[in-house]
Parts: sequence; C-alpha cells; structure tokens
Amino acid sequence: MFTHIDHVAISVKDRDKSIAFYENNFGFKQYFEHDVPDVPGIEKVVYLQLGETILELEHWTKEKANSGYHFCLISDDFDADYDRLISLGVPVVTKPHIPSPRTPREKGWKRVVFKGPDDERIEFRG
Repeated sequence: MFTHIDHVAISVKDRDKSIAFYENNFGFKQYFEHDVPDVPGIEKVVYLQLGETILELEHWTKEKANSGYHFCLISDDFDADYDRLISLGVPVVTKPHIPSPRTPREKGWKRVVFKGPDDERIEFRG
C-alpha cells in the first residue's frame, strides 16, 4: 500500500531564481541536481528539501505553465511567517482566513496562499 507522497514537482523558467525563492522565503535547502538528457525541453531537475517534504523544480528551456498547481506547508507560527513573507514582498493570492477544519486539530487554523516566481501557488496553514 502507498504510504505518502515522495515529492511535488513544478516547472520553473529560472532555476537559480526559484532555488533562491524557496530557500530564502520558505526554508527549503537544495540537496541534489541533475541533467535530463532524454527529455527534450527539460534542462535540469533540482531537488529541495524541507524536513520530510521534497520539492522538485523542473527547469524547462521552453515555457510550461503551472496552471492550477499548488502545495501546502504547515506553519508553527502562522502570523510570524505571514508577516515575514509580506515584508519580503512575496505576493498574496488569497488573504489569511479561517477555513472549515477538516479535522478537529485544524479548528481555528488560518490559511493563506502566496504566488511563486512561476505563478505557482504556495499555501500554508497553521
């Protein structure tokens, strides 16, 4: 049986910009990068890690849209993380609000969605 998602992949136009964005704003750290010679259009794939979460950045040589994609992080200090990202100029897509809890532990949690450098969406809750 499956146990968990190994990684989430997004397409990026400028891998250095995207690596810096996720490392500086969200605390991810790059740990692996490789060429992809057998897939036309992909220059490199970069892996970033935050705890047990893996984010794969696919660097495409031609534009590829990230339409409809997002991932969600959990924050242990929602207000501080929100204020920090706002002060860094990361664009907000959906302002903080309290959604319906999916489980009892989520009661009172806030939710917000930011926009990444390639129009991807980064949600966080806490």
